[in-house]
Amino acid sequence: MLATGFLARRTVLNQPAFNSWSTLLRTARNRPTSTVAARVPLKIQSQRQFTRVYSSSKAMDTPADVFRGITDRFAGVTVDGREENVDKSSFRDKLTKSLNFWTTNKNRAIWFRVYKEQADWVPILAENGFDFHHAKTGVVVMYRWLPEDESSNLPTYAHTLMGVGGLVINEQDEVLVVSDRFAMIPNSWKLPGGYVEPRENLIDAAIREVDEETGIRTEFRSVVSLRHAHGGTFGCSDMYVVIALKPLNLDFKRCEREIARLQWMPIAEYLKHPQVHETNRQFVRTFLDYQKRGLTLTCRDDVHQVLKKKYNLYYVEREQQQQQDEKNL
Repeated sequence: MLATGFLARRTVLNQPAFNSWSTLLRTARNRPTSTVAARVPLKIQSQRQFTRVYSSSKAMDTPADVFRGITDRFAGVTVDGREENVDKSSFRDKLTKSLNFWTTNKNRAIWFRVYKEQADWVPILAENGFDFHHAKTGVVVMYRWLPEDESSNLPTYAHTLMGVGGLVINEQDEVLVVSDRFAMIPNSWKLPGGYVEPRENLIDAAIREVDEETGIRTEFRSVVSLRHAHGGTFGCSDMYVVIALKPLNLDFKRCEREIARLQWMPIAEYLKHPQVHETNRQFVRTFLDYQKRGLTLTCRDDVHQVLKKKYNLYYVEREQQQQQDEKNL
């Protein structure tokens, strides 16, 4: 599927650039690793970086009676309502002229960001073939696919909600469990957790949620498991990542708004408790198996060599190697 300008560009590298890029990848694989409690981005030597800059969009050069908009690399145009000083009476005429211009110019997807104060644009856009793509508080994005000789392959808007659970086990082999005030199964025990906030890393989200719900401060140990389901809230798919955390304190403070009960429960009891869902028991068994085999699913901060964007890299390693890497930092 064709991606929008927000996704990474496929790039054809010349031979010197490819060799440099390949060397960077080989070097990165041998660099030390750390846990999230002390994540350190890889330091890539500047003389070995592939530093070509990619522009995902630019202002469009248009006649005065046409919406200026921003073009993307797919020949699309995005018009931001707050950048356009036009009232409802002149909007219809300017839209007609703009559509004629964009069609002649062989532009493809046309996007309008319409804010609450411009809500009277919506019916006019709909009359001119625009449909709704997505909405957030205060703004709706509408689009129209112009080419008649090719079908639209625009990506759908974000369709998966991301949640995290914190598997916190203390030195007494007790697991931190909560019972939600609004639980689907009343009085059931589960791991503390919740939704990931926009632009929040998975591990940071798990640490935050555990702290907010229980008052227990933690640090990262290992990613444990991932659950994927469909047909959830708002009709979205649902992804839930369980992350093992080490407690830094033992005295909890319950979030009265969300949590009805919480406690440290012995692992042996947790694995047999009738009010613990089998999937939640599986999370603990999986983590215990990781420990038995000396494995951890760790995380490293890194930077994309071409896009220069930070990302988190998750991978399996032996626990002994991780401890040695931390000593070398």
